[in-house]
Amino acid sequence: MVTTHNLGFPRIGAKRELKFALESYWNGQSSREELEMVGAQLCQRHWQNQSKLDWVPVGDYSFYDHVLDMSFMLGNLPERVQSFHGNALDNYFRVARGRSTQTTEEHSACCSSVQAGEMTKWFDTNYHYIVPEFTAKTTFSLDASRLIAQIIEAKKQGIKAKPILIGPVTYLWLGKAKDNSNKLALLEKLLPVYAELLDQLAAQGVEWVQMDEPVLVTELDPDWQHALTLAYHHLKTNRVKLLLASYFGQLQENLHLATTLPVAGFHLDAINARDEVIPLLNLLSSYKVLSLGVINGRNIWKTDLNAVLDWLKPIHDTLGHRLWIAPSCSLLHVPVDLDSEQKLDPEIRSWLSFALQKLDELKVLATALNEGREAVKTELTANQTAITSRRASQRVNNPAVKAAAANITPELGKRKSPYAIRTTKQAVLLDLPIYPTTTIGSFPQTAEIRRARSQFKNGELDEADYKAAMCAEIAYAVREQEALGLDVLVHGEAERNDMVEYFGEQLEGYAFSQFGWVQSYGSRCVKPPILFGDIRRPKAMTVEWIQYAQSLTHKPMKGMLTGPVTMLNWSFVRDDQPRSASCYQLALAIRDEVLDLEKAGVRIIQIDEAALREGLPLRKKEWQQYLNWAIDSFRIAANGVSDETQIHTHMCYSEFNDIIASIAGMDTDVITIETSRSDMELLDAFDSFKYPNEIGPGVYDIHSPNIPTESHIINLMKKAGERIPAKRLWVNPDCGLKTRKWEEVTQALTNLVNAAKNLRATKSI
Repeated sequence: MVTTHNLGFPRIGAKRELKFALESYWNGQSSREELEMVGAQLCQRHWQNQSKLDWVPVGDYSFYDHVLDMSFMLGNLPERVQSFHGNALDNYFRVARGRSTQTTEEHSACCSSVQAGEMTKWFDTNYHYIVPEFTAKTTFSLDASRLIAQIIEAKKQGIKAKPILIGPVTYLWLGKAKDNSNKLALLEKLLPVYAELLDQLAAQGVEWVQMDEPVLVTELDPDWQHALTLAYHHLKTNRVKLLLASYFGQLQENLHLATTLPVAGFHLDAINARDEVIPLLNLLSSYKVLSLGVINGRNIWKTDLNAVLDWLKPIHDTLGHRLWIAPSCSLLHVPVDLDSEQKLDPEIRSWLSFALQKLDELKVLATALNEGREAVKTELTANQTAITSRRASQRVNNPAVKAAAANITPELGKRKSPYAIRTTKQAVLLDLPIYPTTTIGSFPQTAEIRRARSQFKNGELDEADYKAAMCAEIAYAVREQEALGLDVLVHGEAERNDMVEYFGEQLEGYAFSQFGWVQSYGSRCVKPPILFGDIRRPKAMTVEWIQYAQSLTHKPMKGMLTGPVTMLNWSFVRDDQPRSASCYQLALAIRDEVLDLEKAGVRIIQIDEAALREGLPLRKKEWQQYLNWAIDSFRIAANGVSDETQIHTHMCYSEFNDIIASIAGMDTDVITIETSRSDMELLDAFDSFKYPNEIGPGVYDIHSPNIPTESHIINLMKKAGERIPAKRLWVNPDCGLKTRKWEEVTQALTNLVNAAKNLRATKSI
C-alpha cells in the first residue's frame, strides 16, 4: 500500500486568522493567551484538514518563521536579546521584528526595541526567513517544549504525527557568521543537541521525523558534503526513523551522497527532479522508503492525475509499501482552499488546485495505486476534463502577443546614450542636491484607504467617489512629503492593493482570487495573481494617477511601476510555456506603460525588480541562462526612454553580491537596495566591483516598527560612502512604507531628511 504524507501546510489560516491575531497582539489589543489560543485552533484545524493522510506534519506551524523557531529551539539567540527578561515569545518577536508588543515594551525599559534579525528569501521562493546568527563562540541548548506540546496535542486529536525539523546542515547553511568564522565548525556543537532532540521525540512515541535538507539541491563543496555525511552518521543511532527531505530542485552531483546517508527514507521533489527518480531508485538501499513529491507544492494548477499514474504505477509495482507520495514541498507556498473562491471565473477556477485540493489529488492517486483506477474513475474523469479544457482554451493563447514577442530585437533594450552622458542631462533637468532624498513608492495603507477599496469592490462606492477618495489620499501624501522636505516625491500608491496584483488586474492574461493569500513573512501576506495566458496591456495603467500627483507639486514626481521579472516571480505562473516567454510578454506591456509615462511628462520612473534575485536557479552554473532573459526583459521594459528620463529600480531583501555585474547590466540610472538590517553588508560587493551608476542604500528598516535615529542613518551612509562616491549616493528607506503607520513614517523620514542635510553640510562621508 502506498503511503501518503505532507511536508507542511499553510499556517496563516484560510481567513488569515494568524495575521490578524499577530497584529492585534503586537498592538497591545489582545493578550498572549489569546494569541496562543488562535495558534492552537489553527494547528488543530490544519491537522484535521490533513487527517486523510497517513502521516500529518507537526511542527510546521509558526507564529512568525520556522527558521526562527529552529533557532529558538536550539537556544541560538542573538546576544543582543539573551539578557532580556519576560516571556520567550517576547524575545522571539524582538528578533523577528525588533520589538514585541506595545504593552511589553512600555513596561520593560531594559528590553525595548533592538535590531531585528536579518531577513532574506527562503531558497528561490518569495517566503522570507530570519537569518540565524553565529559566531565562533556560539553554543546551543535545547528547548523543544513548543514542539513537544504540539505533538501531545496532535495525539489527543488522533493524528499520526510526523514532526518536521530543519536539518542541521541546512540550518548552518542558512545562517550567517557575524564574525566571519567558519559556520561548519559549529556542527560538532550542534549535533549533540539534535541527538537530544530526537531522543525527546522518541520518548513521545514519535516513529518518523522529517528532516529537511534542501541544501542538497544546491552546489555543495566537499566540506559541506562531508558535513552531511558526518551529521547523519552521528544521528543514525537515534530511536526514530528519519525521512530526509530535499525539494525545490535536482540533486545532480549530490544524488549519490543523498542515497548513501544512513536514514530510513528519502523524499525527492519529483516535480523538479523527475529525471532523477529512476537513478535514485537504482541506488536506494532495499530497506529505505522513497517519498516522491508528485503534486506541485509551489503552483496552483491541477495535476494531470492520469499522466502521473501512468508514470507512477511501475514505480509502485517495484517498491510496493516502500513508496510514499506527497506534494513536492511544503504547501506553505500556495493558498489554503479553492472552495472559498466563488467569484473567480468558473473556467479558470476549474483548472486550479489550492492546498486542500492538492491533498485531495494526493488521495486520489493513492487510491488508484492501492485499489485500481476504477475506484476513483469519477475523480479521474473530472480531472481529465479540466486538463483538456485548459489545453484547448482560446483564452490562453493570443497570436498577436506571441508575434510581438517573436519580433523583439536587441535594440529594444538599449538606451540612447551611456550613463555618463545621461546623468549630466538629468542633473540639469532635475536640479537635485547632493544626497537626494526619496522613498521607495508606497505610503501607509490606512484603514480609510482599505475601507474605500472594499466599498468600491462591493459596489457600495461608485467609481467617481472612489477616485475622489484616492485623490484625497494622494494629495495628503504629497503634502506630507513636501512638509518633510523630501527631494523626489511619490504619489503614495493609495489606489494599489499590491504591487503585482494592481498591474495584473489591468493586463489581459491574468486572473485573480479573493482569498488566495500566501505568507511572505510574519503577518505579511500576499495574494499572487494567476498568470494563465498571453499578456497584453489594453490601456495605460498608472498615468492618470501620476499626472494628478505631479499637478500638486513643483518637485519631481516618480512614476512607480513593477518590473516584468517581479511580475513573473510573484505570480502563479503558467506551466505550459517557458517562464522566459511569459517574461518577455510582460516586458513589452511594461514598456508601453513606461513610454506613456514619459510622454505625459514624468521624468523619473522607478521600475521595481524586487524579485530579480529570487528567480535565480539554485545552482550557479544555471544562473547565466536565467540572468540573460531576466536582464533582457528589464532592459526591454525600461530602455526606450530619452536620455533625460531617469530610470530607477529597487531590490529588497536579497543577497545579490554575486550577481552585481548583471545588475549593473540593467543600466538603470539609480538603484535602491536594502542595507539597513544587514548593516550595509550588501555593499561589500562594491569593494571589488566598481558600480558605475547611482545607488540608494536603504537606511530605514521598514519591516520593523523601530524608528531609525538621525545618527544611525548618518553612520550607515558613511559606511556606504566608503564604497560609493558621495555624488552618486541617494538617501532612502529600504522598501515601501505601506505596512507602517503614518506616525512612524513621519518621524523616521524626518530623521532621514535631517541626516541628508547634515551630510550635505559637512560633505563628510
